[in-house]
Amino acid sequence: RSPRAMTLSGPRLLLHAEGLVVLIATAVAYGKLGASWGLFALLFLAPDVAMLGYLGGRTVGAWAYNALHTYLGPALLAAVAAALDAPGLYPFVLIWFAHIGFDRLLGYGLKYPSAFKDTHLHRV
Repeated sequence: RSPRAMTLSGPRLLLHAEGLVVLIATAVAYGKLGASWGLFALLFLAPDVAMLGYLGGRTVGAWAYNALHTYLGPALLAAVAAALDAPGLYPFVLIWFAHIGFDRLLGYGLKYPSAFKDTHLHRV
């Protein structure tokens, strides 16, 4: 098998598909909320501001990027929204989840401090 064929099979393919499912599910849920699609478009790439952490070096950059690109963050925000009965936070939760799903769909994963292109999915 060629290296290209191996990269498009098995666990990697499942991780990309998982990202697609998260992106679609959050977009559908966002539509059901009736929140502003303008807000969605405005904030969709907001988690990528974490890449500025790389100005502080690879370790700081990887930490900052990962902090905003793991499902833990939006899940915690959803828990806070539920605990505080703050439904106004749910659009932000869904936008954040959608961004992460989109990144996973494209093959961008959590970063290792060795290099920006070294991710938990593969080397980009």
